Amino acid sequence: MSLNAPREVTFNVYEDEDGGYYATAEGYGIFTQGDDWDDLKYMVRDAVLCHFDEGTPETIRLHLVIKQEVTAA
Repeated sequence: MSLNAPREVTFNVYEDEDGGYYATAEGYGIFTQGDDWDDLKYMVRDAVLCHFDEGTPETIRLHLVIKQEVTAA
């Protein structure tokens, strides 16, 4: 099955407790990580190129999640 690339892919980026960053794509099974921000950007581009068989998205958006908290209602 070939996957046509969407116009945009958004990654939620989190700081790893052990250093560096990891990123997951919204709506796609893409996960990657990098030692620093520049490394992460390279790894995200590489992961996107590997994921889509036909073409690449016009835009890859990185959304840095500063703090994530879950509380009980």
